Amino acid sequence: MTSPHEHSVPPASQPTAEAHASDAATAASRSHDPFGGIKVDGDSPLAAELMETERLRRSLEAHDFPRPPRTRVIAVSNQKGGVGKTTTSVNLAAALASKGANVLVIDADPQGNASTALGVEHRAGTPSIYEVLLDDASIASVVQRCPDLPTLWCVPATIDLAGADIELVSAVKREYRMHTAIQQLLDNERRHLDYIFIDCPPSLGLLTLNAMVVATEVLIPIQCEYYALEGLTQLMNTIEMVKKHLNPAIHVSTIVLTMYDQRTNLAREVAHEVRTHFPAQTLEQTVPRSVRVSEAPSFGQTVITHDPHSSGAVAYLAVAREVAERGAAVGGAQ
Repeated sequence: MTSPHEHSVPPASQPTAEAHASDAATAASRSHDPFGGIKVDGDSPLAAELMETERLRRSLEAHDFPRPPRTRVIAVSNQKGGVGKTTTSVNLAAALASKGANVLVIDADPQGNASTALGVEHRAGTPSIYEVLLDDASIASVVQRCPDLPTLWCVPATIDLAGADIELVSAVKREYRMHTAIQQLLDNERRHLDYIFIDCPPSLGLLTLNAMVVATEVLIPIQCEYYALEGLTQLMNTIEMVKKHLNPAIHVSTIVLTMYDQRTNLAREVAHEVRTHFPAQTLEQTVPRSVRVSEAPSFGQTVITHDPHSSGAVAYLAVAREVAERGAAVGGAQ
C-alpha cells in the first residue's frame, strides 16, 4: 500500500513566500507602469517615443501644479514671426487651466490667432482689446470664457486692432493704457487670477510696449532654426529700456525652445547655444514639431483639448509644470 506522502509535491517545487512576494512586486510595478512588461525593439524608435510620451502624460496628469500666491502677468513676445509665439501663449494657458489655474489670455496681436485657437468670437465689431486701449472700456466688459475650459478666459483681438499702433501715438498715457485696465481688473475681480498671458504682435510697437509696461515677466519662444537668435539682442535691449524707464519689475523669466527636432544637428546646436547664453531662463522641456498642434486652431481649440495624448499636448503640459514650479519657487511675481 502506497503511503500518501510518496505522491506529495516535493517542497522545492512549491511556491515559496519569497516567490509570492516577487510576483506581487512585479505586478505592482506593472500596474504603476503599464508599459513595464513591453519589450521594444531597438529598431523601433517611434514605438519607444510613443511609450515615453504616454508615460510622461500620465505622470503629469497624476500631479497637481503649484498655484502662484500672486497674479503672474506674462508678456509672450518675440518680434520675429513664425516662432510659435501665439501657439505657446494659448497652449501654455490651456495647460495651466486644465490643472485648475484661473488664466486670462489677452490677445494683443491684430491677427487674432489666439482668439481663434481659444474658440472665442472675434469678428469685426466684437468688443475687444481695441475698446480697452482706445475707448477706456473695462476688461471685464469685453472678456469671454473659453468654451473648452471653465477656468480659461480670453480678451479677443479684432481687425480694428490693426491701426491701434498709430492711434495710440496721440493717446494720453499711451504706454500705460493696458496697465491701467489690468490694474482695474485685478482690483475689482472677485475671483483670483493666477496667470495673465499677453500675446504680443511680432513687432516692438506700442502694443508690445503696453504689454511690457504692465507685465512683470517676459516669456520668449525661440524657434530651433537658423534665424532663432536673430533680433534677440534687439528684444533684450527693448526690455532693458522698459525696465530702466517704465517698469523696473520686468525681466525675462522664461525661454521656450519650439519646433524642436532632435534628429537634426541644427536644432541641437541652436538649443545648446540658447542654453549657453541663457541657462537660468531656458526651460528643460522643448516643444517638438507636431501636426496636432498645427491643426488644433482649425477646430477652434488648443492642442490640450484637441488631442491631449499627442506629443505636442504633453510637451506643453510639461512646459506648464516648469513654469508653475519656477513661479512657486520664487514666490510668484509682483
